[in-house]
Amino acid sequence: MKFSKVSILLIGSAFAFSSGAFARDANTNKGKLHLQDKTIVDGKPLDPGNYTVEWTGAGPTVEVTLLHGKQTVATFPAHIMEQSTPNHNDAYGSAPESDGSRRLTVIYISGKRTNLELEQNQASQQAGVSNSK
Repeated sequence: MKFSKVSILLIGSAFAFSSGAFARDANTNKGKLHLQDKTIVDGKPLDPGNYTVEWTGAGPTVEVTLLHGKQTVATFPAHIMEQSTPNHNDAYGSAPESDGSRRLTVIYISGKRTNLELEQNQASQQAGVSNSK
């Protein structure tokens, strides 16, 4: 009798902790971003290098956090856009600014069927600026 109560308690605990982990994964998505050039993100110039991309929300609008190591370097809204096939690589799109710098416009995460289009990109697309890298 004592053995079965302990077993039930352990199994119940395992389910409780595992469901919490699944809930977190459902609300937070992660990916990687490698900037090859100095790029403007959320009005801030970011140096070339490796960054972690995290976004929360179910869409179509999500909150994106860009981290360099453990430090948050930018937080901005983006639109999730569905694609028919998964992205083969981590990639990004950028658009030229009048001062010669480049502005981040879209992030593609490897293995995902979605991309993250930055909200600041909406006005540029209407003005005819294309996403390029």
